[in-house]
Amino acid sequence: MTISEFNAWFPNRFRKTSSAPTAIAFVLSDLAGVMFSFGLGFLCVESYGWLTIGDGSLINLKSFVTYWPYLPVFFVIFQILGLYPGISLAPSEELRRLFLGSAISFGWIVFSRFIENGNVWNVVNTAFAFSVVFAAPVLLVVRGMVHFFLRKTGIGGIPAVVFGSGKTAMLTVDKLLDDERSGYVPALILDNEKEGLEEYRGIPIIHDTSIGPEIVERHNIKMAIVAIDKQEPDQLRKLLNNSVSAFRYRVLIPEFFDSSSIWMSVMDFNGLLGFAMNNRLRMPWNLFIKRLLDILVVIIGGIIISPILLIVAILVKITSPGPVLYGHERLGKNGKPFRALKFRSMASNAEQRLQRLLASDPAIREEWEREHKLRNDPRVTKLGKFLRHTSLDEFPQFINILKGEMSFVGPRPVTREETAKYGDDFAWIFSAKPGLTGLWQVSGRSGTDYAARVSYDTYYLQSWSVWLDVWIIYKTFGVVFRGKGAY
Repeated sequence: MTISEFNAWFPNRFRKTSSAPTAIAFVLSDLAGVMFSFGLGFLCVESYGWLTIGDGSLINLKSFVTYWPYLPVFFVIFQILGLYPGISLAPSEELRRLFLGSAISFGWIVFSRFIENGNVWNVVNTAFAFSVVFAAPVLLVVRGMVHFFLRKTGIGGIPAVVFGSGKTAMLTVDKLLDDERSGYVPALILDNEKEGLEEYRGIPIIHDTSIGPEIVERHNIKMAIVAIDKQEPDQLRKLLNNSVSAFRYRVLIPEFFDSSSIWMSVMDFNGLLGFAMNNRLRMPWNLFIKRLLDILVVIIGGIIISPILLIVAILVKITSPGPVLYGHERLGKNGKPFRALKFRSMASNAEQRLQRLLASDPAIREEWEREHKLRNDPRVTKLGKFLRHTSLDEFPQFINILKGEMSFVGPRPVTREETAKYGDDFAWIFSAKPGLTGLWQVSGRSGTDYAARVSYDTYYLQSWSVWLDVWIIYKTFGVVFRGKGAY
């Protein structure tokens, strides 16, 4: 595409270049979410009078709307924490800031009211104290809806120019196009190749990296992302100082970066730049917190879903002969074998059927060798298909979690045969306990290959936090509900 063709194409594709509509959408949705959490807190106190502390008077649920003047406190705190315009934040970091901002804001409200009332705790303070519990989950759900809405409507698509046309640049474009949370949408690719593709995934390519200032002046695009493979330092410096410097915001993505190294942190060694990587699940304190979270989630979740599990166990028993539970040998932390429990979803003679299938059908044998799963597995019972589609078959692994063989979130447990697929990465990935769910499952589940699994698991180990685990658990509900990628 030529520059003149792009000048005609761009205005029809992008209606604005500012992040203001995105920021406004998040401000409004956050304030709505905060008011909703107000209502939930007031509802708790009204519904359960025994929760009242202090003056003992009952509360009127409808009165929560009269406390809207407190909303500016949340806006100011959220702004200080960098939640606006709300783009390009890692989900776990967004959740952490939402929790921290909510806790600070509600804490200030309760404290100021306590002082104002002469150091007397009243029922409204109790309601606000309960609202803290609801605020972060409510805001997380509301923001997820806004991310989806902004991308689907195009309102939140902030244009960016990508410099480069090699592997790193294409990976950058893919990430921006496929992630509804990124906020940025590639509008143009610039590279120095005299010949090549004219477009990539619908994004025009101009073979000239010197036109950055003209692009900025004519179209007011503010973001430049430099992702050029094998660039000489002098040439890269010249590009950054001339063409790229015209943009208000500039991001440099080194060519060795990919989804597995995205959480590297920058360190300064007396002026020498370094990228730090670590396995956060080798730290004793982090392991203690993660184990505590596992126990809490399993106990609370187990109590809630125990009636469903009982019904499933009965159905498995009466619909096909054989045991209710099935234990399959998997490899856990440091390659230690254990038996991962599941509700039985296959016929009792499944292994014999598998061997006959592999011997008689080359296509099935190829799929099995590649994925160690079959998309249309004839060994699976009718009830088993439903259990797998909903992931209900995996809930007996709560027992494995309580025994310490698994974690609720972590790399997927694998068979011995699968270790070859991981190659040299196996020891690194399985230095942590495998999980019932994980970043791979909520990002693609069975539809991703082993290279993608390694990338997701590496990202998880390097960037682990309790917030990341909470976000993955939250995403798991949506993935399971949709049955996305499960078979």
